[in-house]
Amino acid sequence: MFDAILIDKDDSGQTVSVTKLDDDRLPEGDVTVRVACSTLNYKDALAITGKSPVVRSFPMVPGIDFSGVVEASSSADWKAGDRVVLNGWGVGERHWGGLAGKARVKGEWLVPLVPAFSMDEAMAIGTAGYTAMLCVMALERNGVTSSAGPVLVTGAAGGVGSVAVALLAKLGHEVHAVTGRAEEADYLKALGASEILPRADFTEPGRPLGKERWAGAVDVVGGQVLANVCAQMRYRGTVAACGLAGGMSLPATVAPFILRGVTLAGVDSVMCPREDRIEAWRRLGEDLDPKLLAGMVQRLSLAEAIPAADRLIAGKVRGRIVVPIDPSVA
Repeated sequence: MFDAILIDKDDSGQTVSVTKLDDDRLPEGDVTVRVACSTLNYKDALAITGKSPVVRSFPMVPGIDFSGVVEASSSADWKAGDRVVLNGWGVGERHWGGLAGKARVKGEWLVPLVPAFSMDEAMAIGTAGYTAMLCVMALERNGVTSSAGPVLVTGAAGGVGSVAVALLAKLGHEVHAVTGRAEEADYLKALGASEILPRADFTEPGRPLGKERWAGAVDVVGGQVLANVCAQMRYRGTVAACGLAGGMSLPATVAPFILRGVTLAGVDSVMCPREDRIEAWRRLGEDLDPKLLAGMVQRLSLAEAIPAADRLIAGKVRGRIVVPIDPSVA
């Protein structure tokens, strides 16, 4: 038996609780993993609160990522004892996820744990940090170098934003951070941000083209914020867009794209090809200072993660939430 957060739903509504489960209830898959750590991400919070229909079937164990050790495998790629990480692939939405003592998944969804990180550190980075690295790689593919000009990060005090600020600063970029929480300014400067900008500067409709300010940007907000960021990019700048915390709409014009050659690069972490995942984790091992993780992370139990989902949705959580499951595995 193992503990898990279980979401269920019937005619009377949705229920969420920490439940004892038997191995026989695990879904299909060719690799069974004993989970060391998982996390609470924005998508997990949506699933737990039911504020968005991200869960496709019930009952469901949330948790879009985890680190752990292979317990049993019929996959040629993995054997018992291998240390692994999983991010995305619909886990926690369509397939039982990582907020549980065990997970059974397809072997092709797993990547090896980078030797630079412990199980706990891998989840301190988690899907948020892995997504941030994918965004940095997208900027690099489009020619955004540290000498090209400042780089903007929206939602900077959140999980993706925090890691993006740290990565970009480590790589030599001048980082400008957008946040709606002025009290997080010192935190963001400690991660490497040189300028803190209030979110209110980006939330109202703006001009189709504004002053050219940034060579690159990582946006996790979407909506009006993304539209205003695009309008203020430098000529041939690139925006890596990976989130929708501010909404799915994009109330923009084509002006930045056809008059300044701005690139809007979409970044998807869920179905990202395996080779890109492996490269992103390799780069994280090289370009992220593990010492910075301590200031980004709070640790909660499975039971504590359930009420924390509301705080995460409300934008009241700094950085990352790690959920230790079985410290003996780490």
